[in-house]
Amino acid sequence: MVKRFDDKNIDFVVETLKKADQPKSDFVSLMDSFNDPYLVLIACILSLRTNDKTTYPATLRMLQLGRTPQEFANCDVKKLEQAIYPVGFYANKAKQIIELSRQIIEKYSGRVPESIDELVKFKGVGRKTANLTVARGFNKPAICVDVHVHRIFNRMGYVQTKTPEETEFALRKKLPIKYWIDINTLIVTHGQNICKPQKPMCEKCPVSLYCSKNI
Repeated sequence: MVKRFDDKNIDFVVETLKKADQPKSDFVSLMDSFNDPYLVLIACILSLRTNDKTTYPATLRMLQLGRTPQEFANCDVKKLEQAIYPVGFYANKAKQIIELSRQIIEKYSGRVPESIDELVKFKGVGRKTANLTVARGFNKPAICVDVHVHRIFNRMGYVQTKTPEETEFALRKKLPIKYWIDINTLIVTHGQNICKPQKPMCEKCPVSLYCSKNI
């Protein structure tokens, strides 16, 4: 019998997924290893509309050109384009990263701002990227909602929303703050391994008993 996934069993569901210890993609592992908000920020920009298998080597190539706003503010745009190709919209992303780096130096004294409201002022930075930068870069509570988080929390019935932004604000009201920082990595990994967009592997899911899809 399927049990309703709600505030009463959120702890069990999250802790069960943690114990499942599903393999992370190389890109997710790389992002988790960053302790620098700037690196989280520019790597996340690369990942937009691009799968992890493409983003991971592109990020490694990008990091060979630099790791600071100062280095990328003076980077040749063509070199950066070549390094990050073939991520989606690579030419636009190269320009965005260079311009963003210059703004960080000029407006923020070389330091990435810690607030979501300030981060979304940068061209090409939406709430997903801003939240991930705050959570992973600054280790501060923030909920990064990508397609996996939006899909899975709706599929399981924890929220009923139509867009990732709606999901973020719904989770801010419901999800215990102790899970905010790590929830993106946890759910993305579950989405890449088990709860896939098409043909989810429900028979292998450790929390299928709490999924509304099975009602």
